[in-house]
Amino acid sequence: MEGKKITVLEEIQQMIVRMLATNPAGRNLFLIGGFRYRFLDGSVRRSMDIDYHWEEDLVEKQEEIIALFKRKLLPNVKRRFNLDGDIFPGRRIEDQSEQVKIVELVFYRIGSKFARIEISVDITVADSLDPPEVRTAEGVIYPTLSDADLIENKVIAIMNRIFIQARDMLDIFLFQSSFLPESPRRIKEKLKHLSIKPESAKQKLEKIEGNRVIYVNALKKIIEEQVESPAAENLRSAGGAPFVFDQVLKILKRLVID
Repeated sequence: MEGKKITVLEEIQQMIVRMLATNPAGRNLFLIGGFRYRFLDGSVRRSMDIDYHWEEDLVEKQEEIIALFKRKLLPNVKRRFNLDGDIFPGRRIEDQSEQVKIVELVFYRIGSKFARIEISVDITVADSLDPPEVRTAEGVIYPTLSDADLIENKVIAIMNRIFIQARDMLDIFLFQSSFLPESPRRIKEKLKHLSIKPESAKQKLEKIEGNRVIYVNALKKIIEEQVESPAAENLRSAGGAPFVFDQVLKILKRLVID
């Protein structure tokens, strides 16, 4: 991704999370997912999406966030970057879910070669076994879930999604130290909440292993496009996407099957 576009993208993302953290519309929204790792934990992987955990009406919160962004975010982005923007509810078929509601943001400069910037704010219900936590950045308080719940839910996403995201595999590799000794038990408890039986989880892992080439190629793309250059080079020196896939598969087997 072009350097200038990356810088503007991440600055707008930071404007978004700061606005939600300091506005009534964001009260009791818990920052989760890859951008939480990037913003609060210094992850080397850039995230295109911003994910939040919300325990109440998802549609109502989606509408509230859209109204806030139209009222405050669009004018702020226009002043700071001279970019116009549009905001929509999730429009793709896969976005139409009872478990996830999406706010799409698109920024552009009319009559310019400046590339479009697309950001997705996803509101979902995440499984958690620990009390919520708060983290701080530049004096702002950001509610979030525990490190253990966050990394365990990356495993749950792989087990529960029809279309597995390679970015979840990479995050498991990067933040594997967040797993607890009791994480295998906790993950099995979370899978039970989703009615995912042990045999189904085992079959899912066998399918992932059987499609190794597909996931290795997807990881290669994520490393090339979303990982900072020095870290990406270090990963490639250590074995690259094949190494990451094999390590993550071992972790998943230990957590889900053993």
